[in-house]
Amino acid sequence: MRRLGELETAIMDVLWAASAPLTVRAVLGSLSRDPEPAYTTVMTVLDNLHRKDIVTRERTGRAWAYRPALGRDEFDAEAMASVLESSADRGATLLRFIGKIGPEELARLRSLMDEASE
Repeated sequence: MRRLGELETAIMDVLWAASAPLTVRAVLGSLSRDPEPAYTTVMTVLDNLHRKDIVTRERTGRAWAYRPALGRDEFDAEAMASVLESSADRGATLLRFIGKIGPEELARLRSLMDEASE
């Protein structure tokens, strides 16, 4: 799983915040970007996200309505796992990651690891 681009991330943020599937027009109306992207740009990005299985879609009248295939936490976990899988040296990658997180996050990670091993 590759990282999302800037517009993909903005669109996914809109979809993750929504309580129901959204049409292209609804996504476009919820984006706060200047300049506002074109309708066809948002439609293309959503179609690409669908082809990558990042969103699902269903017909709503004549339009498609989109929703995330995974919750934000699940998506982020998949992205992190993908980085580890592509690493030539997982231990070195993990060590660098741990070196970049703060003391509170490190303590939380230790606590989660302890819980997982019980």
